[in-house]
Amino acid sequence: MNKRQARLFAIGSTVVAAVAFLVLTIDSHRQFPALTNAQNITPAVTHGKNVWHKNNCINCHTLFGEGAYYAPDLTKIAQQRGAPYLQAYLRDPSKFYDEQRHRRLMPKQDMTDAEIADLVAFLDWVSKVDNQGWPPRPILVTGAGVAITGTRSADQAAAVSRSAPPPGPESLPSDKDPVALGEIVFRTVSPACTACHSLVPGANMAGPSLAGVATRAQQIVSSPEYKGKAKDVEGYLSESITSPSAHLVPGAMYSANGVSFMPATFGKDLTPDQVAHLSAYLASFK
Repeated sequence: MNKRQARLFAIGSTVVAAVAFLVLTIDSHRQFPALTNAQNITPAVTHGKNVWHKNNCINCHTLFGEGAYYAPDLTKIAQQRGAPYLQAYLRDPSKFYDEQRHRRLMPKQDMTDAEIADLVAFLDWVSKVDNQGWPPRPILVTGAGVAITGTRSADQAAAVSRSAPPPGPESLPSDKDPVALGEIVFRTVSPACTACHSLVPGANMAGPSLAGVATRAQQIVSSPEYKGKAKDVEGYLSESITSPSAHLVPGAMYSANGVSFMPATFGKDLTPDQVAHLSAYLASFK
């Protein structure tokens, strides 16, 4: 290749790269309204963004991976924890985390109720943006990114193995066993169960640990203080999933003003079979 050919090749490559970059830029801008749900940017969302910047939230947190890395990324926090929890948390974070145990404690921002509501609206809008998996490895709130593996005890796993037919293209263990089906629901439902609940004894997060939940459920149903309608363990667990405020677990970080922070949407989002399977799975934690 002589100098003239090299020059033409460099010019041609630059033109091709510039055209490709321009086309990709135009295509990105064409898709932005659909990816960001721009039609849902209300005055409350806009004011919430201003509250976010006014309180320098970005000095500790990230959105879409942008910001500081001292505290968790909040891109999907509204889906992981829900509006009632976030509103109560923003009013007084000290009720949820103890500086002695957790080391880092979010400072109280002294925001008005209107500012809190709009900030939550902004975070809710952010959580529904199609960020196409970016950032790939954000710092998450406790439990939000934990993969549930090995959740059954050895006895439970053996029982499922014994009751299941041999694996095959038309027959899998989860096709017959309600506990296995319930574990699938537990792993895949949104909002994620694991964002708020641990399966480790004593490891309470945004919600109480589910270790031993079947034993506690039996005690609650048998207690004269129980005001719900369930008659047995699985009935209580189903009620807790579909009507979380029917019976409140004591603790400022679990409810406020007689309303549970657990989303009340599972009764609509899950089928009756899914609720039954999830109850069966939780009932296996004695």
